[in-house]
Amino acid sequence: MPLLKVDDITVAYDERPVIEHLSFHVNRGEIVSLLGTSGCGKTTALRAIAGFEPVRAGKILIDNQVVSAPDRLVPPEQRHIGMVFQDYALFPHLNVAENVAFGLQGLSSSERDQRVRKLLSAVGLHDLGKRYPHELSGGQQQRVALARALVPRPTLLLMDEPFSNLDVELRERLGLEVRNLLRDQGTTAILVTHDQHEAFAMSDHVGVMHQGHILQWDTPYNLYHEPADRFVADFIGQGVFIEGEILAPARFQTEFGVLEADRCSCHTRAGDKVDILLRPDDVVPDDRGPLRFKVVERAFRGAEILYTLESEAGTRLLALFPSHHDHATGEHVRVRIGAQHVICFPHSTPDNGGA
Repeated sequence: MPLLKVDDITVAYDERPVIEHLSFHVNRGEIVSLLGTSGCGKTTALRAIAGFEPVRAGKILIDNQVVSAPDRLVPPEQRHIGMVFQDYALFPHLNVAENVAFGLQGLSSSERDQRVRKLLSAVGLHDLGKRYPHELSGGQQQRVALARALVPRPTLLLMDEPFSNLDVELRERLGLEVRNLLRDQGTTAILVTHDQHEAFAMSDHVGVMHQGHILQWDTPYNLYHEPADRFVADFIGQGVFIEGEILAPARFQTEFGVLEADRCSCHTRAGDKVDILLRPDDVVPDDRGPLRFKVVERAFRGAEILYTLESEAGTRLLALFPSHHDHATGEHVRVRIGAQHVICFPHSTPDNGGA
């Protein structure tokens, strides 16, 4: 039985639907993400789950109890939900321990202090209980917000872009720490984010949202390797589409010669024209490779370098090389296509919706 079930809900502002026919479920102990660009409806969905927005149709169930329906709206404080916001929302006049203890009720002073100490230790702030929010870094403030949300032991934790105000390195590190903490606590959680790396690192399942709908609800691995449609393929990861013709299952004729793969996600027949998605890791550096490209752009990423390569015919590909393959802009390199799992879709033109 799922802990949370979102069943065919519609939410509208001023009669304008923001999300329509949205359905998904979250099992107990699972961490999931709603991933999408600004305006796709992901935060509205989270607010509806929290009880801040009513639903026009459908229903939301938590622990098999209807908490939202067109004729029912259980207040947020009665849903036993924890919330972590983008702006932390800490009380400036309370110290760290007091902020964390704020939501605790019905406990003795010793029980409350013990619970607060345990959560502060879990988030790595065991020695900062007497400090005030303005004395903390952004990452420390976010840890306080997380501890405050977890200390009442909520049934469900909702996180709305919780790391977006932090720098990239801290965001990645804190995201992993939070995931491990939620796992240790056995907490069920939903993360709303526009950052696919964050979603992939933290989540068991991810829902890619677009224009108020979930286009694909899947594991991070499947979203990357088996996108359900062209939008998801474009949105997740990086890559370039090239034209091809199917010769046989998992065998294609392309401008770079015959491409063979171990697996193929194409639902087409021999002779059909297709667009093949080549990921940067499909383009492999090989000094004896059959293909010669010119480096037109490069982005150093530490252990790797992302190259934009251009063929003599002007076709551009992205390639991810280990950083010891250090090539200057304008230099020529040899590569081979090593796509083990090919993603492709029926060929599109500008007239029929091609990307």
